[in-house]
Amino acid sequence: MAGKLKRAMTARQIQMIGLASGIGTGLFLSSAYTIHTAGAFGTILAYSVGAILVYLVMLSVAELSIAMPQTGAFHYHAQKLIGPATGFFVAISYWLTWTIALGSEFTASGIIMQRWFPNIPVWAFSGVFLVIILLSNIFSVKIFGESEYWLAAIKVVAIVAFLIVGVLILTGVLHSSKTQNVGFQNIFSHGVFPNGIGAVFTTMLAVNFAFSGTELMAITAGEAADPSRAIAKAIKAVWWRQVIFFIGSITILAAIIPYEKAAVTQSPFVTVFSMIGIPYAADIMNFVILTGIISMANSGLYASTRMLWSLSHEGLISAKFEKVNENGIPIRALLASLVGGILALGSSFMAAGSLYLILVEVSGLAVVFVWIAISWSHYKYYQLLKRENRTQELRYPKWAYPILPLAGFIGSSLSIILVIFDPQQRAALLWSVPFIILVYGYYYLKFKWWPKRHLSTVTMTKK
Repeated sequence: MAGKLKRAMTARQIQMIGLASGIGTGLFLSSAYTIHTAGAFGTILAYSVGAILVYLVMLSVAELSIAMPQTGAFHYHAQKLIGPATGFFVAISYWLTWTIALGSEFTASGIIMQRWFPNIPVWAFSGVFLVIILLSNIFSVKIFGESEYWLAAIKVVAIVAFLIVGVLILTGVLHSSKTQNVGFQNIFSHGVFPNGIGAVFTTMLAVNFAFSGTELMAITAGEAADPSRAIAKAIKAVWWRQVIFFIGSITILAAIIPYEKAAVTQSPFVTVFSMIGIPYAADIMNFVILTGIISMANSGLYASTRMLWSLSHEGLISAKFEKVNENGIPIRALLASLVGGILALGSSFMAAGSLYLILVEVSGLAVVFVWIAISWSHYKYYQLLKRENRTQELRYPKWAYPILPLAGFIGSSLSIILVIFDPQQRAALLWSVPFIILVYGYYYLKFKWWPKRHLSTVTMTKK
């Protein structure tokens, strides 16, 4: 049946999703390489700038999601405030991002499991976790919210434990023969920018991608029992997460692990736990990383499903994907997104180095395009309220307008420009050009003289 999604997501669940979304292999695994590339201080600087940028974008997400609490969120906002074609591009980009990510996460989960079961092939474990993620999403949004709550909680507990252990090591409460040379002096032991300030710019690109996923909480607005209260709480959680979890963790890592020794194959979190003799540190951290991967796949299937449903709901793709079951789950959109993830998983084995890698690069960069659209939508929303003398409806600091959305727009745009100066990621930008032309071209060819169904007008929830 065609119908509405159910508002069953609680404030508690959305707050945890906001707190833990985006926390994954970018922090648990890649942070050591980041420190080695940009130096300790350079990495702290990059994460600090990235945290501010992401928080600006999240403020825009919160403002728009409360004013227009629709499933599809930033796709819907871009469609109404910038233009239908841009809204369509944002939705396709975000759907592609999470669908490709599904394939990557399923592959990674299988690789992680081989630490304990080396004789079982990767694809077997990938299939098991695929079924688990499907079951988490297929019954009700409440079950998804609860499963994601506990998966996210494991990541949060692990980071809090690491922060406590790190502080105890730096203050000398916990010590061993391996902690004799730790201290904040390690942050500047090889100068401020040992590999040049250009390495910091390169790191900032990776940092932005590490923060991706934070915007996912906006998609839950259409199924939140109380969007205004839930999103407002979640945005506060995002800020504390940026400051304490990301910047705090990176600072402690930089102080404990010398920059020249940071490019290790194992997680830097394992390195720190092992320094004080915590037994099975590698296995514990491996389990945390696995839950992080499952959490991202769980959220990815949810996000891609809701994007397809929203596209169908707005009449941009077949109405078949708008149909929901008695529990309010868009089953067809769910299965279509899962099939996309399976194809991505298959191509990761059969087309590695060609089509799959191109898709990964383009989908990774697409997240930043979405951030640009979010910030510009927020600016257009501000302009709309200003024309109608309704700026009193703005929920976030009134003195910040229009600087707040413009700063997010400029910062996100600079992240795209910086890609030009990074040879390793330049190909992603080049492949993005035909992708953008293809999506916009398809929209204009198909919908320019579309007589049967017109897009609905802007609807906003007043403060």
